[in-house]
Order: sequence, then structure tokens, then C-alpha cells
Amino acid sequence: MPQQTPHEYNTDETLAADIGHDEHGTADAEADTAELTARIAELEGQLQDEQLRSAAAEQNLRRRHQEELQSAHKFAGQKFAAEMLPVKDYLEMALQDQSGNFEALKMGVQMTLNELQKAFEHTQISEINPQPGDALDPHQHQALQTEESNQAPNSIVRVLKKGYALADRVLRPAMVVVAKAAE
Repeated sequence: MPQQTPHEYNTDETLAADIGHDEHGTADAEADTAELTARIAELEGQLQDEQLRSAAAEQNLRRRHQEELQSAHKFAGQKFAAEMLPVKDYLEMALQDQSGNFEALKMGVQMTLNELQKAFEHTQISEINPQPGDALDPHQHQALQTEESNQAPNSIVRVLKKGYALADRVLRPAMVVVAKAAE
């Protein structure tokens, strides 16, 4: 007799048992699916909550950063302004002086200039004061005139107005007269 495969041994009883097992398995699968669906919904809720918290934290960070920037802009000149107060005081005292003493006035102006120079040093403002014969630097000097000179072309003949820089940034270039080539 030929060998029978396991499928051929199925009888009505085994079929009924298989169907019962499938129905029981289906109920278990449905319960597992419901449990997994609930877990997915819970995790999605947690994820959405975390996203909302993260977005709120980011918005708060942006707001604080903006407030700090506005404060920095608002009070950026505070140090310089504080340094300038003694200069103003000296100028007011000079204007109120009724003595008519020229030497006292000159001394007061010198004291005022000294205070202004100290204020510039404390706030990193430096002079740009090129010397005659220096080469023209277009980043620090502005040529207002040219004149014939025995100096090299494009060299500074004289300074009309000093320039100033704040740290490494030019506030005002030095206004200069530059030598031009002889014709």
C-alpha cells in the first residue's frame, strides 16, 4: 500500500478540531490585534505630546533669544555712554566758567580731551592717523584731494581729518591728501 501523507489522515474529527482551533486562534488574534491597536494609539499619543512639548520648548527658546538680542541692541551703547558722562560734565563746567581766564579754559579743554581719550580706550575706539609718506590704504583712508608732490604716487601727503575704528571695524576713514604722479 502506498504511504499516506499527513493530509490524507484528516478525518472529520481532526477537521472539526482544526476548525475549532482556528476559531480559538482567530479570537486570540483579534484580542492581540485590539491590544496592539490600543498600544499603537497610546504610543502615537505620547509621540504627539512629545512633539507638542518640543515645539513649545523651541518656540520659548526662540522668544528668549529674540528678547536677549533686543536687550543687547538696546543697551549696546551703555558702556560708551557711561564713559562719555565725565566728558559732558567737563564741557558744561567750561561753559559755566565766568572767570575769563584763558589758561584755565585751555586746561579744562585738555582735561576734557584726556577723558574722551580714556573713554575711547575703554570702548576699543582707536585713531587712524596715517603719517605723511604712508601708502594709501583704501580700507582705512579716504583720498579727498590729490596734489603734486615729490613723494611716491598714492602716498599720503597730509591728513585732513583723523579716522577712527571700533575694534577692527572702521567707523570713519582718515581723510587724506594723496600725492599724484608728476605730469
